[in-house]
Amino acid sequence: MDQRPSIIIVEVSGKDARKIFANESGGHRWQRIPSTEKRGRVQTSTITVAILEPVNPRDLIIDDGEISKEVFRGSGAGGQKRNKTSSAVRLTHKPTGIVVKYESERSQSMNLQAAKAILASRLKQLADESDQKERSSIRKEQLGCGMRGEKRRTIRIRDDQVIDHITQKKISAKKYLRGELDELF
Repeated sequence: MDQRPSIIIVEVSGKDARKIFANESGGHRWQRIPSTEKRGRVQTSTITVAILEPVNPRDLIIDDGEISKEVFRGSGAGGQKRNKTSSAVRLTHKPTGIVVKYESERSQSMNLQAAKAILASRLKQLADESDQKERSSIRKEQLGCGMRGEKRRTIRIRDDQVIDHITQKKISAKKYLRGELDELF
């Protein structure tokens, strides 16, 4: 029997979706009698729910005041012109300390354009990692340790009952499973 937790991701959108589902995070206790159970014993499982905002893609705008630019002579093969002109570019993003050096092209303007593109992608990657850490922290806080005592809601199939432990509201489990949740919310 597989004991690994399953992860199901559901995206809900629409008017007031965040407001409606905001209190769903936490542990949900699920009680049922499996069809294979001969003696009628109740089996209890725990489901943890996290409600997260969607990640918004960012358009990174890099302020030129945040970048220090250095030009230098390119190294390597390419003839005498490459070694005599300052066409290579080094950009340093002052707030993060990220350094990008680019010297593949023959002209300084092309190297500058390529270096800025690389810098933008590295800054986006840094921002994405930061967002991911923040989301992970929020998710961990919402889920707790997943123990039965941390329950938010109990679903009892045998008694046809769903109990919200925060508001003390009860509805039919059949309604709950059909998605008729207005009474709970």
